[in-house]
Formats: sequence, structure tokens, C-alpha cells
Amino acid sequence: MKTYALNQNLPPLAALIAELKPDEEIVLTEHERPVAKLVAVASPAHPHPQAGTLKGKIWMSADFDEPLEDFKEYME
Repeated sequence: MKTYALNQNLPPLAALIAELKPDEEIVLTEHERPVAKLVAVASPAHPHPQAGTLKGKIWMSADFDEPLEDFKEYME
């Protein structure tokens, strides 16, 4: 756990956040008492969708592209 005093020159907030690692925290103190805590949020297991992850999990009817009975009159 890192500690920074508010009465000293602090790095910019973006730099403090970039410094955080998972399960790490930074405590900000004032007069040697903790007043705030920055905590890293655990990142999701897959932050970006991976190609092929839904393969075999999506089912589509064979007549999916066929016009619906309700709209036949509009299709003529």
C-alpha cells in the first residue's frame, strides 16, 4: 500500500491511477490521517469479445430469411 500526503506535491490523478495494479491501493492522507483511498478495480476476464466465442451457442431457424405471413401484402 502506497501513501501520499495531500499537503505535498501529488502526481496527477491519471498518474496515480496508472500506478495501481490489481489488488493494490493508494491512500491519501491529511495530517497523517487517511482521508481517501484509490483502489484498482479488477479487470474482466475478457475485456474485448473474442472471435468465435459464441460458436455453436447461437441457433437460427432455417427459414429465418423467409418473408413473414403478416407482411406478404407489403412484399407484392
